Amino acid sequence: MEIVLLANKPLLGINILITRPIHQSAFLAEGIRAMGGNPILFPVLEIADIANLDSLTSLINRLNEFDWAIFVSPNAVNKAMKLITQQCTLPKHLRIAAVGKGSADTLRNYGVNKVLIPTEHEDSEALLREEELQNMNGKRVVIFRGIGGRQLLGETLVRRGAILEYAECYQRKKPDIDAAPVLAAWSKGEIHAVIITSSEGLHNLFDIIGKLGQQLLKLTPIFTAHERIAQTAKSLGLKRIVKASASGDENLLKSLQIYFDSSPINSDA
Repeated sequence: MEIVLLANKPLLGINILITRPIHQSAFLAEGIRAMGGNPILFPVLEIADIANLDSLTSLINRLNEFDWAIFVSPNAVNKAMKLITQQCTLPKHLRIAAVGKGSADTLRNYGVNKVLIPTEHEDSEALLREEELQNMNGKRVVIFRGIGGRQLLGETLVRRGAILEYAECYQRKKPDIDAAPVLAAWSKGEIHAVIITSSEGLHNLFDIIGKLGQQLLKLTPIFTAHERIAQTAKSLGLKRIVKASASGDENLLKSLQIYFDSSPINSDA
């Protein structure tokens, strides 16, 4: 993806905490640097392999039984497609869907170019509004996801008549990370914004930074691109929540630029 520089160093002097898993932070970090800001990588989620691959590999060997394969995230694509390409080729009749553009872009890296994605927003709710997924009577569907993912997508497809199986291909963990350096900088007013990209990550952040960090977080602008995460933030008592106009890292970067163009660092607005 190409980073478009929207203004001349609009984030100069701004330190921004990126809480996304480390391997998914490069684009945001590069974009922040391009606008003069300082990204601070503080991953509060770790994406790990599942302990036992037997069930997943067995399901992959039965892919020809399914009508649809749905990937809920780029992590699901990477973990699943690495195994799929080792074991077999995707059946020609199998239709592919993804919850968002990031997952579709990752699928293209594996040569999968025909992917149904939502036409508006990037979440399960938007995908479920697509015409192709309305009448699922008798359709066999496999959803590639992490352990313990959201139930909405699968439960809705079952209500529409689908025969569903889950392929859990990774697990999310709270990393063992030293928060002391970040808290020290934060206490001195040197953390000016926080990017949150998942509700689970926000809960992990709360645990990792403790009571002092939670108080500092409540005084800091929180940037997200999803309404569900914004609602989670509100439920945790956060008030300075900035939601991007649309999903995607480009829109997060744009919201950072707009906010700091109009708000001085010390503003409480």
